[in-house]
Amino acid sequence: MGNGTTAKDAPGGSSSSSAATNQDASNGLCITLQLDAGRSLSELTAAVNDACNQAEERADRSVVLLRLPGPSAETRSWPGKVDIQQVNRWERAVRRLERLPTLSIAVAAGACGGPALDLLLVSDYRVGASDLRLLAPVNDGHFWPGMAVYRISQQLGAARARQIVLWGDEIDVVRAQELGLIDQITDDADSAAHTATVLMGRISDRELAIRRQLLLEAQALEFDDALGAHLAACDRELRRLASVESDRTVGDVK
Repeated sequence: MGNGTTAKDAPGGSSSSSAATNQDASNGLCITLQLDAGRSLSELTAAVNDACNQAEERADRSVVLLRLPGPSAETRSWPGKVDIQQVNRWERAVRRLERLPTLSIAVAAGACGGPALDLLLVSDYRVGASDLRLLAPVNDGHFWPGMAVYRISQQLGAARARQIVLWGDEIDVVRAQELGLIDQITDDADSAAHTATVLMGRISDRELAIRRQLLLEAQALEFDDALGAHLAACDRELRRLASVESDRTVGDVK
């Protein structure tokens, strides 16, 4: 893309030689998005959309790997001099990534704020280096009121989110894991990405995407409003299992 933020579907799914560990492990099913948090919002939006385009063209069992090196610890402002249309396009790109029919894995290190924090919050599996710190994006003393506020509140609850959003608290990697914002802590990011890509690639399909959507909607819907979607998913699963059993029976007969 020529902007320092790459989203490539290279052999083995690697976007750079630093991710070469994944080449054999992912069997070509890994799409890597290497974030450069220093790029403009428009460039970042284009990179996320490019990764989404590739994921949507792929078959089931592919994985989007997000590598999220953060800006310097002193850089907490976000998103810079932009207009509301650019912000809207960014939020829609992140939402598109969140709803992909493929699993996403985030590998984050250092200071994680701004665009990296947005992408981390929509990832299905999150790996953090021991030096990882989640930083609230702050402008003139105020937390940036983007959809990260919504997701932090949705994932942590209002009480814990208030500490982060109103006071701009920094969260170290241990605390992030305790809160459920990080799933794994490791200093061997390549190995962790390799293992997660292989294991999660086996279950990455549209059925899993439906479960993710049910989880996301559960926070906002009343039981009666959610029931229809869950029953539809159950019916779909029963039909799938019946088809699997039928295929198995035919195979046994042969």
